[in-house]
Amino acid sequence: MAIIEPFEQHVQKYEEWFEKNQFAYQSELNALRELLPPDGIGIEIGVGTGRFAEPLGIEFGIEPSYEMRQVAWERGIDVFNGTAEDVPFDDAVFDAVLMVTTICFLDNVATAFREAFRVLHPGGILVVGFIDKDSSLGKEYQQHKEESVFYREATFYSTGEVSTYMINAGFMNLDYRQTLFHKPEELTKPDPVEKGYGRGAFVVIRGEK
Repeated sequence: MAIIEPFEQHVQKYEEWFEKNQFAYQSELNALRELLPPDGIGIEIGVGTGRFAEPLGIEFGIEPSYEMRQVAWERGIDVFNGTAEDVPFDDAVFDAVLMVTTICFLDNVATAFREAFRVLHPGGILVVGFIDKDSSLGKEYQQHKEESVFYREATFYSTGEVSTYMINAGFMNLDYRQTLFHKPEELTKPDPVEKGYGRGAFVVIRGEK
């Protein structure tokens, strides 16, 4: 079953993180923008409250949490009830699929990436943003996951693991960006975005169908 309960019960707490960590949030948005297509029809799977879809210009969303969907609707996202492993759309509908800090809450990453591949047009793009479990921040999150209402049941992944899942699903020409070289609470401005991975905690991978 998808991990829904903490998001149903703690929407305000989720929203407050972005308000308190605006520079980390902006760093993540900047990294995602570098790899997202500038136009076309896009969907965010695990759209949450629309915190990423709205500023990135993504029109559609999938979200299993009712409470989160309501906030995303208010932000103007055309959001549907569903999970990453069973996307309620036909084949080859979208130009871009976005997944941000979603994979750690999935039941089956391999199935989710195959679904993303299925709903993309040929030549379409999957963009995945996540906290690398091998980064210092990723290790800290794992060490203290029992203290977090959101990460208690999460499974973190390394960049290598996510890359392998994407390749196995059929995605090609992987490209990488990284940011968050400092702890979110330490930032006084957005961190830079760099190519590659291995230094930044937040990694973005782009793959082509």
